[in-house]
Amino acid sequence: MEKNGNNRKLRVCVATCNRADYSKLAPIMFGIKAEPQFFELDVVVLGSHLIDDYGNTYRMIEQDDFDIHTRLHTIVRGEDEASMVESVGLALVKLPDVLNRLKPDIMIVHGDRFDALALATSAALMNIRILHIEGGEVSGTIDDSIRHAITKLAHYHVCCTRNAEQHLISMCEDHDRILLAGCPSYDKLLSSKKKDYMSIIRMWLGEGVKPKDYIVALQHPVTTDIKHSIKMFELTLDALISFNKMTLVLFPNIDAGSKEMVRVMRKKGVEHHPNFRAVKHVPFDQFIQLVAHAGCVIGNSSCGVREVGAFGTPVINLGTRQIGRETGENVLHVRDADTQDKILQALHLQFGKQYPCSKIYGDGNAVPRILKFLKSIDLQEPLQKKFCFPPVKENISQDIDHILETQSALAVDLGGTNLRVAIVSMKGEIVKKDTQLNPRTYQERIEVILKMCIEAASEAVNLNCRILGVGISTGGRVNPREGVVLHSTKLIQEWSSVDLRTPISDALHLPVWVDNDGNCAALAERKFGHGKGIENFVTLITGTGIGGGIIHQNELIHGSSFCAAELGHIMVALDGPECLCGSHGCLEAYASGIALQREAKKLHDEDSLLVGGMSVKKEEVVTAVHLIQAAKLGNPKAEHIIRTAGQALGLGVVNIMHTINPSLVILSGILASHYIDVVKEVIQQRALFSAQTVDVVVSDLVDPALLGAASMVLDYTTRRIY
Repeated sequence: MEKNGNNRKLRVCVATCNRADYSKLAPIMFGIKAEPQFFELDVVVLGSHLIDDYGNTYRMIEQDDFDIHTRLHTIVRGEDEASMVESVGLALVKLPDVLNRLKPDIMIVHGDRFDALALATSAALMNIRILHIEGGEVSGTIDDSIRHAITKLAHYHVCCTRNAEQHLISMCEDHDRILLAGCPSYDKLLSSKKKDYMSIIRMWLGEGVKPKDYIVALQHPVTTDIKHSIKMFELTLDALISFNKMTLVLFPNIDAGSKEMVRVMRKKGVEHHPNFRAVKHVPFDQFIQLVAHAGCVIGNSSCGVREVGAFGTPVINLGTRQIGRETGENVLHVRDADTQDKILQALHLQFGKQYPCSKIYGDGNAVPRILKFLKSIDLQEPLQKKFCFPPVKENISQDIDHILETQSALAVDLGGTNLRVAIVSMKGEIVKKDTQLNPRTYQERIEVILKMCIEAASEAVNLNCRILGVGISTGGRVNPREGVVLHSTKLIQEWSSVDLRTPISDALHLPVWVDNDGNCAALAERKFGHGKGIENFVTLITGTGIGGGIIHQNELIHGSSFCAAELGHIMVALDGPECLCGSHGCLEAYASGIALQREAKKLHDEDSLLVGGMSVKKEEVVTAVHLIQAAKLGNPKAEHIIRTAGQALGLGVVNIMHTINPSLVILSGILASHYIDVVKEVIQQRALFSAQTVDVVVSDLVDPALLGAASMVLDYTTRRIY
């Protein structure tokens, strides 16, 4: 075994109680089955899996080619509070014999169902180690109490979100026995293929139903307020009938109150209504495709706030059953679903929308992490749990590879020449970077971006990095709200009216942010550079072109039409060199790399560029680098051009100071160090006295575009304002 020192296979018992928990447990079971050299798998089936009224869902376990070791009939029918208690008691009576025969090293228990509480209680009292999946989460009903009770019985914990991990730590669980893995079902969600979805839609909803033009409804009773939840279900059905869209309604689970909800369905004639299809069970592979292509999902099932976010499908979450869950922006809560009109209004607001894909609950790599965690369990360690009572550890080690991963962003920089993709950590460390030439056509460029991002996301798992999202820095005018490049500079061809967010978000199932490279440079300075802690500052980029970004009262300024901070097009002369924008006298026409290259070529054509110690090969292209080299070697004409460019930049900075009055100006880019002294001279000569005290510094950041792209992701996910 790996790391644990055990000399034999780990015997793992997976117990599944219903269709919902099997969708989370199945990926783990497949992973265990695929490594017989490390594990022995025993499958125990109980609960509603074995009841005809709930679809006899044990059959899907058999269809997945798992050998079911034991079937336990543990449900006492009645679907009320008393029958739930009796079902727990019946399971407690039957489970000891099964566990005595199996003698597992560890039992995997999922979630917060009453059946799972019976499993955990039996295993704990029989000195069997328990691995609990999805502990630490908060929903809002009796499920919370059951979930946290199982947490206290469990020896090891696999949680899905950072908040859940912190809740487990706050509950005094040993952090060394907590794995932040993500939800196992996301491994299947994010790898699901879409090619057969039309046949699945036809199978369950009938011919003629189009994607995004139907609803999936899944509502369960709330056991702490059964009467209200039945009334809410009745109002939901009335609203769906009025909304007049084809709807797939799944029968509720087996909790107390479910029988009354089924009566409501029959009272409303749902099973015979032409706009409804009522079903007891849909196989998970097909259910994924149905919710992925639905116009809306409505109800109070956890799958609405958890799994559906992976596809950006709109969700209406009714009532309080999931009120404490972490959700993506695709979820609209109707906490007091007390009128038909309120639910109907929510349907009108949500139906047919498409939201960014969310990966709050997983990134598709949970199972490899869980298997690695299982292999690390040392069966020689004492079985008795240890609780870590307050004070809770504040500083968590960053190098426990299977417990804590580095929160990171995928950063993309679209330059005129190169395409760069990097994995950037929360601290601004570039963990890995890849560079390729920027293709000339739109189609080739998108393909290369997707390929580089997918490869980087895959590599992130090996580097122990958790990717929170994708940030893209690009030249041109950008609408960051929509993730669209409105129009680009002449340096990047076929790059106008380009939606970058949608294809990348769809491919990676990650949220995507897009902004102008100048704005990204300012964001980089705010998070990692001289602008950290500064409320008002301006970043001015001096590179191939001239750009920049403005931070005012800690926020990035975009302007009414997203062209704020086009600092390269500040006029510094009424008449002057022609700019790429078509005007004359722009700052970019004097101080950009392109402008210096233009002047260098003129000097070279006049045989006035080269001085002693310099040479230019016949086929070599003359660039700004040659001009700077000539100036350093004492060429007076080159020196004059560099100084004039610096003076023009200085005038631009003075205009910025008089307009915005920042407390700091940061010069960024490869030319910044050559201009800084002249810029400061111009400020002292031309700026108002009150503005002369403004600091002007050269950026220390090596890759401001990549760091700025990453900061859009990292700031948002840590609840910073952007």
